[in-house]
Amino acid sequence: MAEIKTQTLDSYLRVIEISRDLASTLDLDTLLDDIVRAAADITRAEAASILLYDDTARQLYFQVSTNMEEPTMRGFIVPLEKSIAGWIVTNRQSVRIDDAHKDDRHFSEVEQTIGFETRSLLGIPLITKNKVVGVLEVINKQKGRFTDADESMLSVLGAQAAVAIENARLFQQSDLISEFVHELRTPLASLSTATYLLLRPEMSREQRDQIVNNIHTETLRLNSLASSFLDLARLESGRVQFRKTRFSASDLIYECTDVMTSKALETGVQIRVDIPEEMPLMEADRDKIKQVLLNLLSNAVKYNRQNGSVIVSGTFGDTDLSITIQDTGVGIPEESIPHLFEKFYRVRDHEGKAAGTGLGLSISKQIIQGHNGRIEVKSKMGVGTSFTVHIPRSTKLQPRNHESS
Repeated sequence: MAEIKTQTLDSYLRVIEISRDLASTLDLDTLLDDIVRAAADITRAEAASILLYDDTARQLYFQVSTNMEEPTMRGFIVPLEKSIAGWIVTNRQSVRIDDAHKDDRHFSEVEQTIGFETRSLLGIPLITKNKVVGVLEVINKQKGRFTDADESMLSVLGAQAAVAIENARLFQQSDLISEFVHELRTPLASLSTATYLLLRPEMSREQRDQIVNNIHTETLRLNSLASSFLDLARLESGRVQFRKTRFSASDLIYECTDVMTSKALETGVQIRVDIPEEMPLMEADRDKIKQVLLNLLSNAVKYNRQNGSVIVSGTFGDTDLSITIQDTGVGIPEESIPHLFEKFYRVRDHEGKAAGTGLGLSISKQIIQGHNGRIEVKSKMGVGTSFTVHIPRSTKLQPRNHESS
């Protein structure tokens, strides 16, 4: 009994220590990772996870887990009506279950996807200012069953975690919105000037037509900027669900180059594909990978020289599949390369050469990282630039066999 009391006291002291750390962490990914690790630690559970709740869309989705080896699970939607986590959100109550498979609310698709069997479970709602922000779950007590003390400590941690999550979200949103508003100023200023000039009586028909064309161009850029901004916001918040399928990497590469061919011909740029015939199937979100390749191809064409070329090549090994897009363009200064994937960053030497949102590479990096991959950049001024996308050749994990505790 004395040993149990000592363990409980140690756990409460650990919660106090964790709470201090949570209050000082504003990076959402780091914060969520700290919370699930702490939750598993203080309850002596095999794993822990956080599902976030989008009140506007009424959707509950996976955000982070200590045992989530499949990165594409991030954003995986869990139904409110037929899941334990959904019940917790709807009823705003904790749940403690000794055998999840005997519970009608158990949503088995998650464990089938990530290959981790849920036996016992303890879940609590994350609530702040009377608003449910998500669910914190610990899974599979290492010894025995989850206790009242486990639930009490997890509730204390959850109360602090909910406040920290909301603060980090607000900080993230305000930071991203301030950057977005800053980027809006230039096209809005152009539109304001253009409309003012249109009202001037001395404008000739030719001048008015030119101004209308400028307004059209800036409007398209604003629309593209808004769409890209929303894409990035969803990716950064984890609300994008990756839909993984198996498909031909070769077919996707040719599909993307076909899309870009007409644009390339406008400046005499030739696109050539050089991939092995035995290129294997890719296991990923096809639409998202297509978005990345089209963005990289578009940049390779835009920042190329007249009558230049773009070579798309592919390689593969036992662990990953790689696609390289190499151009003969102006190149990127060495000091700019570390900043390429920052939001709204534009290479100074490229300004005025081609219009863009400054978000394409940032979005591409988020998508590739969501597949547990990476993007490499190599460039030489006056010679050209190459971007290489590396994606693991992983297969969906199979559920583990039942192990007795």
